[in-house]
Amino acid sequence: MRPLLSWGTWREVLSRAWRPRPSVGYLEALNAQGYARNTPVGACELQGELDRFGGISVRLARLDALDRLDAAAFKKSLQVAVQQWRSEGRTAVWLHIPILQSRFIAPAATLGFRFHHAELDSSTLTLWLAEGPSRLPGYASHQVGVAGAVFDESTRKILVVQDRNKLKNMWKFPGGLSEPGEDIGDTAVREVFEETGIKSEFRSLLSIRQQHTNPGAFGKSDMYIICRLKPYSFTINFCQHECLRCEWMDLNDLAKTENTTPITSRVARLLLYGYREGFDKIDLTVEELPAVHTGLRSGIEVEGK
Repeated sequence: MRPLLSWGTWREVLSRAWRPRPSVGYLEALNAQGYARNTPVGACELQGELDRFGGISVRLARLDALDRLDAAAFKKSLQVAVQQWRSEGRTAVWLHIPILQSRFIAPAATLGFRFHHAELDSSTLTLWLAEGPSRLPGYASHQVGVAGAVFDESTRKILVVQDRNKLKNMWKFPGGLSEPGEDIGDTAVREVFEETGIKSEFRSLLSIRQQHTNPGAFGKSDMYIICRLKPYSFTINFCQHECLRCEWMDLNDLAKTENTTPITSRVARLLLYGYREGFDKIDLTVEELPAVHTGLRSGIEVEGK
């Protein structure tokens, strides 16, 4: 006769027999979220988020275990994860690496990852997993510069500056680069005030210039937009660091002078025409419309009649 098992032994047997097991649906849900399985010894489990295009986004800043992980172990983890995601038919991997974890960039590169873009405190690498050449979109290809043509209709004078750091100190409209999330009109008003101390109000768009492989844009394309602004103050207090000179100049003089840029001269002549015939003949007005994406907004430029 077999010896009777004690209650403690029975409790251990029962606890093992009734231990809950993950369902197939639960495991499928984990896979859909981009969890890597079969993690090798000494590595960690990489977790990612599935996007609507079938790609996986991995944000290393959210993985605390990486602080104790060396580059070799990270490479093992990433290699296993990539194999898993490829077998699941994922299209691509977006790997977001904080600047303090930059030691993981080289191991990722040996697996085929390439730089996509960088921000102040992180870099993003990508790996195309689907067949054929990569169809991932590139990062921002343009920078946007905005200038303000501040025209005082009562005196027919316009606000112009000469840049301090230019090789040729030609007269131009004050302006600068648009900041992320900033509307074009707001950029013009802000830049005019920062450079000249003049307060103004956005009225319309006047001109758009496109230039490619611009040295000032790190070899990228450059969009330069000139806006018509209405002044609300007139006493100049220009920035000594950016501007060599600043003054209110007669619009006719600006249109005729050779000491200016081609686009400044062209816009001066356009303003003269608008002053004579009506600014509605030259203005591109801005209308705000609902955006395709919920909670956002978009703008459209409509040519004046």
